[in-house]
Amino acid sequence: MLVGTDQSTHSIMKFIVGRKIEMSQLYRPDGTVVPVTLVEADPCVVTQVKSKETDGYSAVQIGCDVRKHLTQSESGHLKDLKLFGTLKEFRVEDVAAFKRGDAIEASVFAPGDVVHVSGTSKGRGFAGVVKRHGFHGQKASHGHKDQERRSGSISAGGVQHVFKGLRMAGRMGVDRVTVRNLEVVEVRENRIIAIKGAVPGARGSLIEIVSAQ
Repeated sequence: MLVGTDQSTHSIMKFIVGRKIEMSQLYRPDGTVVPVTLVEADPCVVTQVKSKETDGYSAVQIGCDVRKHLTQSESGHLKDLKLFGTLKEFRVEDVAAFKRGDAIEASVFAPGDVVHVSGTSKGRGFAGVVKRHGFHGQKASHGHKDQERRSGSISAGGVQHVFKGLRMAGRMGVDRVTVRNLEVVEVRENRIIAIKGAVPGARGSLIEIVSAQ
């Protein structure tokens, strides 16, 4: 069971979980071209409403991605609902407008809304400093041979250890990334939301869309 939490709070906050389809482009009425990411947002269902009195904070948990089988504890949590394989939690100040079993659809958003989009970035494997941190590398002149993309010196030698936080080669990607203040360009009847610009994640990955107000 995957559970993610967004720290944004607002009494009229709108949110949904969708699946990234692909990038495309749309034409505005004035003829300008807008690069967009298409997100398929099937209806999500409120699976739990948390309040400050009982849980110490107020939040709404929603479920998506229906499965055939879940563990016994997960099935018990969703005993009167569908078997959702993914649960996401969003901090909301006023939870009075939500109750268990409510459906949240893509139509809650409208063109012109400003949203924050969160997801898991693509995995790049073990990457060098040029790809991972944008280092320029060494000069490709005489004497360097096969060292053009090496990092070079990492610190003074007298300390006898590597300082923490140095930008070096290592695992790249598979991190939680949030792109803020993106515009909703279009909301289609077939539950497709067109968001201006790029959003994190590979095709088919789940992303969270939260209103920025």
